[in-house]
This record gives sequence, structure tokens and C-alpha cells, in this order.
Amino acid sequence: MIDYSLTLVLGTVAGDVSLEMSLFHLVGIILGILGLAFFFGSAVGMVRFPDFYTRMHAAGKGDTLSTMLMLAGFAMVTMDDFSLESWLVFIKILAVILFIYLTTPTSSHALMRAAFEDDEMPMTEEDLKNSSQKKKSKK
Repeated sequence: MIDYSLTLVLGTVAGDVSLEMSLFHLVGIILGILGLAFFFGSAVGMVRFPDFYTRMHAAGKGDTLSTMLMLAGFAMVTMDDFSLESWLVFIKILAVILFIYLTTPTSSHALMRAAFEDDEMPMTEEDLKNSSQKKKSKK
């Protein structure tokens, strides 16, 4: 009953794909690809950055944004129809996104604070210059 009334409201005929559904899928796929791109950027940052703090920054920011983008894309793709089941899955995915939004920056901050209290100091410009000179002298 609910599915039939929603298809009438959307103006779709049985068996046809509605414009709204294709837009939901398209936006979902684009969000998923953007999430993968940010995961890739985060991985490159983890490899390329020189010290613990900048690596944690790349991991924390990249992980939060990319996971939220990918889950939002997945939520959009799961909206096959506007049935109750689709809405429940959509709401649950949004709850997971909210949980990640709150916990990932908090855990990154806690790890950075623990490293700072353990006397792990960030690299200065002098440290970076010295490390680049050592790399050049090894070649």
C-alpha cells in the first residue's frame, strides 16, 4: 500500500526507473568515489609526512571525512524505493556517520596528547632540514 502510493506520487510506472532513483544512485556513487579519493590522500599522507603528529592529522582528518562520504554514498544507494526498510537502513547509516563524526577526532586528539605527554616532540624546520641533508648525503 505504501509502496504503491509513493510510486503514484513520484509519477513512476511499474517497471520504469524513476529519475529520482537514478539521481540517488548517481549521487551515492559520486560520494563513494570521493570517499575513496580521500582515503587515498590519507594513505599518501601517512607514508609521506615526517613525524607522528602530521601523520595522525592525515589519518584523523582523512579517515573521518572519507568514511562519512562513503557511508553517505552507501546510504543514498540503498534507497532503492522509499519503503520503510530503506528509510530504516538510511537512518541507521546516518547514526553510524554521527558516531564516527564524534569519536574519530576525539580518539585522534587523545593519541596525540598521549604522545605529547610521552615527550614525543613535533619536528621543527631545523629537524626537517637536517633530515633532508642526511638523505642527500646518503645518495
